Amino acid sequence: MQTSRWKNVYHLAAINNIRHGFASLKYYREEYKTPNKITSESNFHGLLTDSGEIWKNLRSTVNPVLLQPKTTKLYSTMLDEVAQDMIVRLKSLRGYDNRIQGDFDMEMNLWALESIALVALGRRLRCFDSHLPPNSPEKRLIKVVQDIFKSFYMLDFKPSLWKYYPTKTFKRAMKLYEEQEILARYFIDKSIEELENHKEITHDDQKSILVKLLDINKDVAVVMASDALFAGVDTTSNLIIATLYLLANNQDKQDILREEIRSSGDQGEKQQYLEACLKESMRILSVTAGNTRVTTKEYDIFNYKVPIGVAVNFMHHNMALMEENYPRPKEFLPERWLVKKESPLYHGNAHPFAYQPFGFGVRSCLGRRIAKLELETFLRKLIDNFKVEWFGPPVTVRSAALNYVNGPYNFIFKNA
Repeated sequence: MQTSRWKNVYHLAAINNIRHGFASLKYYREEYKTPNKITSESNFHGLLTDSGEIWKNLRSTVNPVLLQPKTTKLYSTMLDEVAQDMIVRLKSLRGYDNRIQGDFDMEMNLWALESIALVALGRRLRCFDSHLPPNSPEKRLIKVVQDIFKSFYMLDFKPSLWKYYPTKTFKRAMKLYEEQEILARYFIDKSIEELENHKEITHDDQKSILVKLLDINKDVAVVMASDALFAGVDTTSNLIIATLYLLANNQDKQDILREEIRSSGDQGEKQQYLEACLKESMRILSVTAGNTRVTTKEYDIFNYKVPIGVAVNFMHHNMALMEENYPRPKEFLPERWLVKKESPLYHGNAHPFAYQPFGFGVRSCLGRRIAKLELETFLRKLIDNFKVEWFGPPVTVRSAALNYVNGPYNFIFKNA
């Protein structure tokens, strides 16, 4: 690859923070909300929907909070408890044939929501509690987050007239966005109340993410919590399903992973094969097709003149499945992330844009450290407790707001 030929592409991806997407949410936050509903004295609306200088200022404010490794490690024990609770739940849901009774993808959504809420809202939602009343705030939040993703797909990824006429789906989406924000404020208010009732002098390194965001101001905490609930549920739940599917169909790799997990013992010890399995899963069954940036100046890309205001798509997933980037691209080979440079499988031989699961440049995923901790913690528990098998035809993938692994989920969870 001639790096000079890619100079403008790198610049566009790394420096530019303008992108399309989440148009209906952007409309809700910037146009629909009124002083009679949810008020905010801040001029930002969230990292998902803002761009330009407003986005840059908000991102620079929260970067030190969410990207500190020490802060992320504060959640290791609590996320381990969430993972263990889901293991207990899965065991209780197994039928005589060791298949999960009910909707497996829903169970993974519950795990993902419980995990990200712990970080964003500073508390457990008790998603696994079968005795929670249907009208409880916890149950309402679970339901509204799930319904929001359906609205995203109908309004922003399928043809819709909502920009010209307030369709039924649009009206429902506005109510869902409003309810989600109200519930986020409700839980944050509860956390604030608990913090005030148990005031302790805490060193900055020991403060939770929510507390650090509240130290900035409450509006920042609320909007970051809302964005986390939007971005941190379907992404991680889909990725864990994809990873289990690949491991179930590659028993030799699953055995290697289980051996590493059991031999290391210490949760804090770096487990290289575990990390490699997740990387390989994100390569083969990527949660997103790629990234998009909107040009803010004219670019010359491979002798093509790209004018201002054009959306340029970076198709990382397509590149990740090309032989020229990853030999034997459709094979699940975690080893490619561990071998030395001399090996033809070495991942470093691929084009730098071929593997970007958390984005690239200034707009890369802010929650990537938390997401990796959630995934590694849960996958470790799953493989330690279960021998995961698969029967039936291969999965198919549906592309919408994300790449969704379609059911039926023909997993068998035997005791390991």
